[in-house]
Amino acid sequence: MLEPKRVTDESTGDSAPTTSQRAYMKRRRRAVAQQLANHELEERIIEIEIDPEEAFSSVIEFASGIGSEEIHEQFQEFIQSVQSRKRARRVSVREARRILVEQEANKLIDFEEVVDMALRRVEDSGVVFVDEIDKLVSRSGDYGADVSGEGVQRDLLPIVEGASVATRYGLINTDHILFVAAGAFNRSRPSDLLPELQGRFPIRVEVQDLNEADFLRILTEPENSLTKQHAALLSTEDVTLTFTEDGLREMARAAALMNEKTENLGARRLYGVMEKVLQEVSFRSPEFAGQTVVIDAEYVRTQLRDVPLSDEASKYIL
Repeated sequence: MLEPKRVTDESTGDSAPTTSQRAYMKRRRRAVAQQLANHELEERIIEIEIDPEEAFSSVIEFASGIGSEEIHEQFQEFIQSVQSRKRARRVSVREARRILVEQEANKLIDFEEVVDMALRRVEDSGVVFVDEIDKLVSRSGDYGADVSGEGVQRDLLPIVEGASVATRYGLINTDHILFVAAGAFNRSRPSDLLPELQGRFPIRVEVQDLNEADFLRILTEPENSLTKQHAALLSTEDVTLTFTEDGLREMARAAALMNEKTENLGARRLYGVMEKVLQEVSFRSPEFAGQTVVIDAEYVRTQLRDVPLSDEASKYIL
């Protein structure tokens, strides 16, 4: 199709579009807009311009361990040097749509207000979970890295009591933040912690060992349970994995029995049980392509028959 010719303005030397030229451009724009609306150009490679501040915002956002003021000082000159020009990038229409939508959405957000709201919410309803706190207990006669555990406890004490903690977004007061600590304490006791730190955790709860019913719930109730994960993994090899109810109960029974007879690993025991039960299917998945593998109680017992339940070697098998 021949494009309409442009008329040159002799006074300025610029070519001014004629009426037919404008009508032609409108038709072209409507056609392209219709194709974009129908997602017919998603894989077409185009070139877009990105603001330098937008392009490097992710670098500043995820520079952990550096305060916002330090980042600003370090990158201010760099941003100013490229502020007058934009960075061109060749991407598909699909990716360009995502980038442009993200940029426009960021322009509508007042990040200062977001930070202020986040700070208020953290101070008013924040919850901090401190795991493995038993590792901070220095047992009598210990030397080495464990000795520094008491120093860590003393550093935690003012934070738990209530203090102003400096973060990259500003000071946070911890007076009204709920602190929850957990630990195994199989080689020590909670009373071995600093008395001042114990006083800041007034409610003490002891958990019970997982039983067969608990393991069955772990295998069935979570949205991303181990059974669903392994079924999705083997589906990539065109293998359909089906777990029967008696098969799940047998795996739960085996996990509970192994925790009772050997070292108690808690819910982590299910990882070893699942890997052992599905070992043959996983390593021979190309041979099972297009088939449905049913994991029932008999199948589970067959795969676990060689696993010792009372020998120390079982610790290294499951």
